[in-house]
Amino acid sequence: MTADSYLQFISILIIFIGVLAATYYVTKFLAGYQKEKTSSGNIEIIETSRISVNKYIQIVRVGDKYMAIAVGKDEITALGEIDKDSLITKEDGSTTLSFKEVFEKFKGEIKK
Repeated sequence: MTADSYLQFISILIIFIGVLAATYYVTKFLAGYQKEKTSSGNIEIIETSRISVNKYIQIVRVGDKYMAIAVGKDEITALGEIDKDSLITKEDGSTTLSFKEVFEKFKGEIKK
């Protein structure tokens, strides 16, 4: 191989790393922007659990009430109201996992 092909490889590698970095920061920015837009109101999704391919159960806070709802492809069904005291949340008040936590959990499952 010639020096010219090595330079082409290194330049393509640098461009690839630049695109990955730009994608990472743009995604972080958009996630923060969307979270800010959706969390400023009286409606908040507390937790979501998948029960089939396109059906979920969600716990939603509407004002000061907590509701369990079933969400399907084309429909949403109210399952009932939930007592705030019966909910189990994380100690820090956050119910979402960071990317690092999800990645570590995924790595642990692959090793098994």
